[in-house]
Amino acid sequence: MLSSFIQAPQDYFDAEPTFKQSYAPQSGAIFGILKQMKETFETNLASSQKEEMANQKAYEDLKAAKEEEISAGQSQIDTKTQELADADEKNANSKEDLEDTKKNLGADEEFLMMLKEKCSMTDGEWEERQKTRQLEMEACSKALAVLSSDDAHDLFTKTFNFVQTESKFTSERRNQASKLLSAVAQKLQNPRLATLAVRVRLDAFTRVKKAIDDMVHQLTQEKADEIKHKDFCVEEFNKNELQTEKKARAKQDVTAKIEDLESTIDSLTKAIDTLKAEVGEAQVQMKRGGEDREKQNKEFQMTVADQRATQKLLAAALNILKGFYAKKAAAALAQMDQPAGPPPPPGFDGYKKNAAAGGVMGMIQQIINDAKAMEAEAIRSEEDAQKAYEDFVKETNASIDTKSRDIVNKSETKSKAEADLVEAKETKENVMLELEQLANSKAELHSSCDFVMKNFDIRQTARDEEIEALKQAKAILSGAKFESFLQNA
Repeated sequence: MLSSFIQAPQDYFDAEPTFKQSYAPQSGAIFGILKQMKETFETNLASSQKEEMANQKAYEDLKAAKEEEISAGQSQIDTKTQELADADEKNANSKEDLEDTKKNLGADEEFLMMLKEKCSMTDGEWEERQKTRQLEMEACSKALAVLSSDDAHDLFTKTFNFVQTESKFTSERRNQASKLLSAVAQKLQNPRLATLAVRVRLDAFTRVKKAIDDMVHQLTQEKADEIKHKDFCVEEFNKNELQTEKKARAKQDVTAKIEDLESTIDSLTKAIDTLKAEVGEAQVQMKRGGEDREKQNKEFQMTVADQRATQKLLAAALNILKGFYAKKAAAALAQMDQPAGPPPPPGFDGYKKNAAAGGVMGMIQQIINDAKAMEAEAIRSEEDAQKAYEDFVKETNASIDTKSRDIVNKSETKSKAEADLVEAKETKENVMLELEQLANSKAELHSSCDFVMKNFDIRQTARDEEIEALKQAKAILSGAKFESFLQNA
């Protein structure tokens, strides 16, 4: 009534009361409200559809990314499984090498102790022989000087002059043997032979022969000892060389093992860091997905609440319109049943039903149906989104569990590789120490054996000549002819 008054105030003022004022339909305000509601619903529907499309696209992208991550994780599982098998094989081989190395180490240490003890004894014997020989040479030189003096010569002439006739033949043999020994001594520069030559001229046959036999025996023993020492040196040099080559190969093997373990530890460290980053990213994605799901659920609750409130409001408006128009229709039927009476007053026509009323109620009913359809669509979308979120959470948790187990396995493998690396480094240090000990042993062998091995042939030849000279001198003293020995010499 207010709206009609505002639209046509002239019908109420400055006019005669004729019952012909303008009638404004009561449904105009409803049309405006419904139109505004329709525009709001269409806007909300378009916004919800766009948002749903965006959510669907984001879900598909996320699904594709997770499937790619699953594929990459499976590929990593296959690769790491193969790496684990290779690492186990290398570990078994390394353990066998370690056992062999420990056995060889024990044998080498035992051999080294024996070698040091034997070399020490040999060095002591060699020094003792050198000292004895030096003392012998000094004593022989002093004795020769005493026996070769003029006083000793005069004394020997006086003493043995009275038996000159009887010992003429014996003295000749002594002189011949002495000349032979002196010639060989001068050739070999041997003071012992020179001393013995003097003793041949002065001493009796029996003592000279015994001295010659003793010297031959001594020289033979020295020759045998020197041969034995040379054989020992050759054998020890060969053993040292073989052990050095073996330890050098062991050093190369353990160095290669250390490099391989370091490479394995580095790759495992990188793989563990990558898996941890992927687990962290998956947890972040799951947290964001939960926040988005919560936000979508709130929007769904608001949408459903709005649609239901709209349905309730429109249903109430529709019921009011239906009640109003139903009463009007009943009144019209009642008037038609009443008997004809006087005509209505002029200016007042009979009441007729608004022609647009049926369209408005149909539109309201259609809006109510659209609101119900939108509510049902929102519920279906919410169910699909909830199911997709639950599947996403399930897949993400499974991926996190798998990667966590992979991290644990790789961490254990890394720890084992690090322990093997420490053990390999200790093994390398032991091998280096053994190589150093072998080098020291080789140096000791050189100091003990170089002179003997370098002069072995010369010394053996000289001893042979010395022994042969002693034997010839003894033969002369025993009655052999001197001329044949001089011709052989």
